[in-house]
Amino acid sequence: MTDYFTIGPHKVSGRAVLAPMAGLTDQVFRNVCRNFGAALAISEMNTSDTRLWNSVKSHTRLNFSNENGLKVLQIAGSQPSQMADAAQAAQQLGADIVDINMGCPAKKVCRKLSGSALLQDEKLVTAILSAVTAATTLPVTLKMRTGWNPHNRNGVKIAKIAEASGIQALAIHGRTRACMFKGAVEFKTIRDIKAAVSIPVIANGDIDSVQMALEVLNYTRANAVMIGRGALGQPWVFRTLNRSLDSNKFSAPSHDASIDLELRRDTILSHLSALHDLYGEARGVRVARKHLSWYCKYLDDAENFWREVAQADHAADQLEITKNFFDLIQNPKGGDCNAQSLAWRLHPFQKEYAEFKTQSQQEWPTDKKRSHGPQSQSAA
Repeated sequence: MTDYFTIGPHKVSGRAVLAPMAGLTDQVFRNVCRNFGAALAISEMNTSDTRLWNSVKSHTRLNFSNENGLKVLQIAGSQPSQMADAAQAAQQLGADIVDINMGCPAKKVCRKLSGSALLQDEKLVTAILSAVTAATTLPVTLKMRTGWNPHNRNGVKIAKIAEASGIQALAIHGRTRACMFKGAVEFKTIRDIKAAVSIPVIANGDIDSVQMALEVLNYTRANAVMIGRGALGQPWVFRTLNRSLDSNKFSAPSHDASIDLELRRDTILSHLSALHDLYGEARGVRVARKHLSWYCKYLDDAENFWREVAQADHAADQLEITKNFFDLIQNPKGGDCNAQSLAWRLHPFQKEYAEFKTQSQQEWPTDKKRSHGPQSQSAA
């Protein structure tokens, strides 16, 4: 398997992609992840009703002015003509790729027969995909699930319909719509889809570690993996994964010498500043607070820091408290705070790495309990 794949005229270098996540994968976080080697970073989901694109919320979602890579705009809807109009509007906004969402299981989306609800209506799927690919000269990709429910896994059939309709790449979450985000991810259908189509396939679902990503790539033979929540608080996971793929050996971010404390501090501070600039101070501080909570998950002894920074209502205070925390790590002054106790801890990678070292590095990690390919422990 090569270290790149193509979507239309675009050569996509790398085998790890940032998943679209509503309220999370804004332009700022997409740029952060691409800086660490994410091959693609897809926008948050946008309604296909372009009459709603003038809202403040949509304006930030549709802003590609400072994008540092391929601009992928995701649309969702159930009316073929409306979806076609949205694809044309995306092209006018400067998108490089249009992505169609047929993977979201949220009730408010599925009630409108959008997202993964469409998978139960193969004729409508065909109509939408054909309308969109005919309406734009941009390459069109599809985000989908393995089927409507565990008894109706029609993912292979949908994938074949997509390829015949002109879709140029597929990203597949390894659960059905009915499963939502519960239970173990099932990767066998993704492997079957990869064998059934000739277009690139990207595997998605609970991939929250480098080891898991390597295992999924090996099992499914997918062109890439899509990482969502596994990148929150540790966007550098893309760099470590790329290096692991280059060496064909498992490595965890906690053991990646290139990801030092200074780089992490600078990444977090620049992330916060960019959020303040994009959203303005009031909203920017609120959005930044969410990301700080995830960054703190990978810090030892960050409880006091989190309690203090979570109370900050001004951008300058948020930045100063964060900078002071890192200054304390680098230059501890008395008390029970010291550099070792405040060092970065990338759970669950340390335990994972120790377990991995006991296995032969000539083989991929396996789990005897997995009968349908690699599955993660959590449903997150």
